[in-house]
Amino acid sequence: MKQAAELRELLKKIDHKGYPAYKETRGQYQFPGYVLNIDHVQGDPFAAPSKVSVQVKGAQAGFPQYLYDKKHKRIALQDYLLRQFGREVSAFAFQAKGSGKSGLMSVSRPGQEILERSACSIQSEQGDILLRLEIGFPANGRTINARELEKILFHFLPECVKKSLFYKLLDEKKVQQVMELSEDQQYIREELKKRDLCAFVADGSILPRESGVSQKPMKGAVKFQAPPSMKITMKLPFGGAVTGMGVPQGITLIVGGGYHGKSTLLKSLEMGVYNHIAGDGREYVITDDSAMKIRAEDGRSIKNTDVSMFINNLPNGKDTKRFSTEDASGSTSQAANVIEAMEADTHLFLIDEDTSATNFMIRDELMQRVVHRESEPITPFIDRIQELYRTYGISTILVAGSSGSYFHKADVILQMEQYVPKDITEFAKKEAESFPIPVEEAEKSRKPSFERKLVFRIGGKRGDDRAKIKVMGKDGFSLNHENVDLRYLEQIADTEQVTALGYILKFLAANQGAAGLGGEKQTLQQLVAEVEQILEKKGLAGICDGNYLPAGLAMPRKQEVFACLNRWRG
Repeated sequence: MKQAAELRELLKKIDHKGYPAYKETRGQYQFPGYVLNIDHVQGDPFAAPSKVSVQVKGAQAGFPQYLYDKKHKRIALQDYLLRQFGREVSAFAFQAKGSGKSGLMSVSRPGQEILERSACSIQSEQGDILLRLEIGFPANGRTINARELEKILFHFLPECVKKSLFYKLLDEKKVQQVMELSEDQQYIREELKKRDLCAFVADGSILPRESGVSQKPMKGAVKFQAPPSMKITMKLPFGGAVTGMGVPQGITLIVGGGYHGKSTLLKSLEMGVYNHIAGDGREYVITDDSAMKIRAEDGRSIKNTDVSMFINNLPNGKDTKRFSTEDASGSTSQAANVIEAMEADTHLFLIDEDTSATNFMIRDELMQRVVHRESEPITPFIDRIQELYRTYGISTILVAGSSGSYFHKADVILQMEQYVPKDITEFAKKEAESFPIPVEEAEKSRKPSFERKLVFRIGGKRGDDRAKIKVMGKDGFSLNHENVDLRYLEQIADTEQVTALGYILKFLAANQGAAGLGGEKQTLQQLVAEVEQILEKKGLAGICDGNYLPAGLAMPRKQEVFACLNRWRG
């Protein structure tokens, strides 16, 4: 390892040379208190910025081990350190001048959710910290401006590191609060299982968001208040007693007039699969972390999926036990989404009538009289919703605004009125007696088969690890110009999760069948299980080939990994 003084001398030596001379700076340099790694140098000042990382030994960082000795605490602390570093870096971005991306200092910018990211990691029991960022190496035209890079590496960056990665220089009370919140959130998640709940929403939570482009809490919003019949209390390890609405396992129906908060509550439950930062308003909105939002998705591809639980006897005789299509209808796509979520070990469906296919959700009495069941290949979701819970243990939380038929099926019925939930189960059940639904029962379904095997190829070949990934926000990504459409996966919280999904798909295409990763004989469940083991053991580095781990990756859930692989058309 070289010393910082050697890097300073090298910068003086290459000053005013052609930009490729910056390549000589690659390597490790010992700075006071940390090691600077220049992992990748950009080809010219207009290219993607250079990749740099900072390593701080645990003994020097000084964080007590109790702050990161459990996975959820480690992720919370990493998130906090990254946010602190990002605030410091923002003050120095583009303070160094030059052409193109000269002077850029960039680090991942987390949103309201707390995610495991490649940008910051605590790498050992001793508390070693590794933080990754991007820096635009300065130039005038395409001529090196080493004096400006010297400002960045010897003045700006050390100041950022000092103020964000050393425990004694941080607000120790705030660091403690980060750990305490993560413990409280984890406690609620464990209580959900013990109490047979699928979700919890604390009293005082702020569910509405600031705007369609901001996930910050809305100012002046009505605070959540649990209906008395569903109010429960939990004694948190650090936060004391917290009361709120416990949503029981089973079938919960959310109804109410337009603009009264039905979808807002459902959206909060969707994102409750993640922990949220203090001040978000949803800190104690906690949902079963396997929950999956189910919706119609016209035009998606489906590969060998057993949709026979919902679709049978197609006019063309097509096999619905191994159903494939490149252009699914709304009802077919929603049926496939349900089965694929079951395959991904989901225990809770979240459904909004507004984004569902009507003929998949329900067939009213008049339609059943006119078009008999034997003439209709679709068994609607209403005929399976109780079976899904009683047989497979999968609960459903459903938002409905126009059809009252689900009153007959629901265990709990909530009415949202001006953002306040009311338990109207008894009243709604009594009223539903005047509107009986047809008694014709659907035949009990057979358990869907999850034995399908998928092979992942890039450009018709496997083993290609040079494929290019281009991310299109949270809408999806392309891998060697083949698009993967993820815009209807509404529980993706961050673009960096999409990037990670791209790397996972690329990893599978390059390694499926290789040593340590199953081949074509493995089911999709077995293949994803192996990927999960790699991610658990090696982190996001386990799915990345090359000399350095990209800074902009965030850990996706298993459910999104399945969903991404199911939408790959390659």
